[in-house]
Amino acid sequence: MALTIDIPLIKLANGDAWSILFVRSCMTITTGLIMWAIWRFFSENAPRLIPGRTGLIVAGLYGCSSILFILAVFNTTTADLVFILAFNAMFAALLSWVFLRERPRPQTLFAMALMVVGISIIVGSSLGTGNLFGNLIATCAAFVLASAITLSRASRKDMGFAALIGVILPCLVAGFMVSKTGLNIAQPGWIIFNGAVVIPISFFCLANGPKYITAPEVAMFYLLETVLAPVWVWMIFSEAPSRNSLIGGAILILTLICHSLWQLREGRRRGAALAIRHPA
Repeated sequence: MALTIDIPLIKLANGDAWSILFVRSCMTITTGLIMWAIWRFFSENAPRLIPGRTGLIVAGLYGCSSILFILAVFNTTTADLVFILAFNAMFAALLSWVFLRERPRPQTLFAMALMVVGISIIVGSSLGTGNLFGNLIATCAAFVLASAITLSRASRKDMGFAALIGVILPCLVAGFMVSKTGLNIAQPGWIIFNGAVVIPISFFCLANGPKYITAPEVAMFYLLETVLAPVWVWMIFSEAPSRNSLIGGAILILTLICHSLWQLREGRRRGAALAIRHPA
């Protein structure tokens, strides 16, 4: 939910891609380190910034996904981008099946299929209008993000701060580009708020989700941005979503709600089965 306001804040900031990425990454790193320092000061059980070699790889994957996403935004259409990113959940399911031996349940596979249908309805009229290079970059972005989520699931470690520290990579790349072109942001307050609050919360939650649910299920919730970002843009900029966007968005949200309710019911059922029953 936090990530859904990322795009509206970027639009409000009104800047070029590298300037936006640089400021947002700098603020995310700063906020992450402050959060960790405060946690460390008040508790000895604060998670490590980078939990071993696995944490370093996860951080690098999150950093690469941010760079690939920005490149895809400027090299293909929004329709192609959101459709390809929808396959993030499919990539996560495949990786989990192959490497973690976590075969997705039929209910999860059915939910993912419905979500692809919803995305297809949203972008159907303009799908296929992007260029090949941009679509390949978007595919790489989805695969890299799915890899980060799957690896977090495999480690069962707290990867929240690793995801935040991972933005050092896009910060360095964007900083290099900004040094050549100069910083260009008309309303920097919005992107500062984005990097200091929105991105740290969303990345921390996204990286910690695999501790509790499977990687494909975590990736499914990532698609909320596809549905809700246009709604916030509609409310802020009066850019009304199309009928197809509303229909496809309704399919996505209802699918997530139904799948989440099924998860809760299954969790309670397993908990009841494992509960120790004492004689009266």
